[in-house]
Amino acid sequence: MVTALQHGTWMDEEGFKKTCIKEKKKGAGIHQPFYGTWVADFMLRQDVGRFMLGKYLSDKKIPWQQRRRLGMAVARNTPTASFLTKIGKIQSAGCRLCRIAREARGESTDGVAAETHGHINSAGCEGMATTVTAAHHSIWRHLYDSMHAERKPKSKLKFVTLDKESNMSTLW
Repeated sequence: MVTALQHGTWMDEEGFKKTCIKEKKKGAGIHQPFYGTWVADFMLRQDVGRFMLGKYLSDKKIPWQQRRRLGMAVARNTPTASFLTKIGKIQSAGCRLCRIAREARGESTDGVAAETHGHINSAGCEGMATTVTAAHHSIWRHLYDSMHAERKPKSKLKFVTLDKESNMSTLW
């Protein structure tokens, strides 16, 4: 961002993006968010972040429980162990689901990751890994079916696998 300000490209959106991308390639890499967090990147995108969030939250066709859950996630007050520890309701911010999964396997519960909204919605949570992976595969199948249905007849684009992951060594 400093480079964009120095070169005067901050006024031009395309110039700003190009400068940020060049800086990311030189420094921390392109796998890091431009504005500090991935949430900030999403919320600052034109016609995507805040616009889509507002559209979803104001849609009366969507059950209020789902809209409330999203609002709580964005406000960072989902009742996770991390939040409950912050407001003094429980003693440990450690993930309760990971702790239960480790106890069931007879493993130590030391060093359990903090239970945050992001943690329990990722495959990194030992208690939710199977569910999150199943959701990922369901989304992938829907995406695959949608792209396949929209494919033009003359297109030579072809997906190799649908139900399982493959790499170059397993294709032949």
